[in-house]
Amino acid sequence: MFHVKLPGHDAIARNPDEHLVTHRIKLPRRVVERPLRQVGKRLLMALAVLALTTFIVYIDRSGYHDNSDDRLDFLDAAYYSTVTLSTTGYGDIVPYSDSARLCNILLITPLRVLFLIILVGTTLEVLTERTREEWRLNRWRSNLREHTVVVGFGTKGRSAIQTVCATGLKPEQIVVVDPSAKVVDAATAEGYAGVIGDATRSDVLLRAEVQRARQIIIATQRDDTAVLVTLTARQMNRGAKIVAAVREEENAPLLRQSGADAVITSASAAGRLLGLSVLSPSAGMVMEDLIQQGSGLDLVERPVIKAEVGMSVRETDDLVVSVVRGHRVLGYDDPAVGKLQLMDRLITIVRATPTSPMAPDAKSSPPRGGLRT
Repeated sequence: MFHVKLPGHDAIARNPDEHLVTHRIKLPRRVVERPLRQVGKRLLMALAVLALTTFIVYIDRSGYHDNSDDRLDFLDAAYYSTVTLSTTGYGDIVPYSDSARLCNILLITPLRVLFLIILVGTTLEVLTERTREEWRLNRWRSNLREHTVVVGFGTKGRSAIQTVCATGLKPEQIVVVDPSAKVVDAATAEGYAGVIGDATRSDVLLRAEVQRARQIIIATQRDDTAVLVTLTARQMNRGAKIVAAVREEENAPLLRQSGADAVITSASAAGRLLGLSVLSPSAGMVMEDLIQQGSGLDLVERPVIKAEVGMSVRETDDLVVSVVRGHRVLGYDDPAVGKLQLMDRLITIVRATPTSPMAPDAKSSPPRGGLRT
């Protein structure tokens, strides 16, 4: 069974083993008060209404008649207010003067209605909460199109989201998939929708609407998991761009064969950066600057403008690293580049700005390799 959890509520369905959490969708949380605080506030409001009613009755106590005696004290006023507001009405204390009856019509009756609204409203809110959750979830699904699915919300997944959001992607267009409920809680706290479950299962990816996604980022902790997620995601969505991260470089060809458009080798990339920093600390700083989105220098991809058509790469104003022509990525010094064409795209190094577009991922087909985890 699938269960839905919406902002600010903790309706959780679990198997006997807590680590085996059934698949749930969690939408970004809104700022709401704690349930105990809400109940406490309503109780205080109800007590305030009761106290006000008791005060009104006690002030006009001469207009009431008590069947047990002719004297109406403060306790009798509180008793009458309690049974009146709760609509019990035993009839042992009744208003008999015109002023007391008018007071009941104009003041006590509205206070009775307010008292019931406060108490019954809490119950109605609990009863209607599931309906509200289902309605919000259905609306979210119907509006979700061309979004980005991020599998894994660890260090790599967070950095990937920060990078794509720096280019203008809205948080509501991102869906995080992770097997850990705590990790998904962290994602929803930052404004992203989350799905709790194993992304190697197609029913979990269906909850993330992978079949309608535009981009899929796979940042799992294990290479074998990344391969299975890539296979499943590619089978469900043939047109999405899939980018996956692996720890071992020898597993990259298998990810490409599984359907990934681009594969990033995290371990070897970090190792190369470490080695470069040892040989040339300045060059290492430049590379780290390029990797960090939104600060210093950035790699960006942009189309060729009309004024640049017919120019060589070196004649452009920007520092061009590569030229994307069709499905090929050509180096700036490749003779095949020749003159720039209108349909070309340039990968350039520019000063970072919040709206800089992302650079494309290079596509290649290395030889086959086995899976190492």
